[in-house]
Amino acid sequence: MKAKDIRDLSNDDLKVQLKDNRTELFNLRFQMATSQLDNTARIKQVKKDIARLLTEIRARELDVAIELAS
Repeated sequence: MKAKDIRDLSNDDLKVQLKDNRTELFNLRFQMATSQLDNTARIKQVKKDIARLLTEIRARELDVAIELAS
């Protein structure tokens, strides 16, 4: 998922997407442990997507805090 696509999501959609990605990462790790994972690069992709989602969530939290402080 690209950063531009993430910025276009609503706050609720960000949280849903984050939950889905964490679930997918868990499943990928489980598959890797049982030697059933074919595409090991997918783990890295999902981790980066999680980081992008968390970054956008935090940026929005900071924007709200700045607006309230003003």
